[in-house]
Amino acid sequence: MAQDDLKRAVAAAAMETVEPLLDSKTIVGVGTGSTANFFIDELAAHKHQFDAAVASSEASAERLRGHGISVIDANSAGPIAVYVDGADEVDPSRALIKGGGAALTREKIVAACSDSFICIVDESKLVDCLGEYPLPVEVVPMARSLVARGLAGLGGEPVWREGVVTDNGNLILDVYGLNITDPDGLEKRINNLVGTVCNGIFAANRAGQVLVASAAGITKLD
Repeated sequence: MAQDDLKRAVAAAAMETVEPLLDSKTIVGVGTGSTANFFIDELAAHKHQFDAAVASSEASAERLRGHGISVIDANSAGPIAVYVDGADEVDPSRALIKGGGAALTREKIVAACSDSFICIVDESKLVDCLGEYPLPVEVVPMARSLVARGLAGLGGEPVWREGVVTDNGNLILDVYGLNITDPDGLEKRINNLVGTVCNGIFAANRAGQVLVASAAGITKLD
């Protein structure tokens, strides 16, 4: 199967899981990226069954509104019933690397606000150990070099993603060469570097459930 077909299939599977949660008061959290876009398209068919969505990026908010789905700010939302998003890597413990689309901070906020987090991926995202994909780190612009030196001290090779500014007005460093055997610990250490806004390890906010699409069908990690 083509990768887009796998993404479409796993988005449909997520919708089957989410649909029983929908009612007139339900708030749905929606992530960012190509797989999340397929979920948004699935969600559009159910837009009259729930109250509103909270989006993790301006791009996702625009796509939701284009489908006629109400989008509200996380500060205005009550409890978010479920958050659905993709990932760049998933390890066997359901820890993730996210942030290829530079929306990691808002993604982590929406995940933390949500009662449950469903991650949707195709099988190419599964790894034994996080770190083959470069780890995105969002940084305050004036601290870019300071944080880069700190990341180098942790064994990584940080590269500024030039030309990219996050929805929060910050910069992204992509960190290569990390072998992330302790995602929980490394997430905390990077967040403690002064000038770091957020990093793309989702360990404290692990997905509660990961749906994985392959040619053989949909499997679940939980």
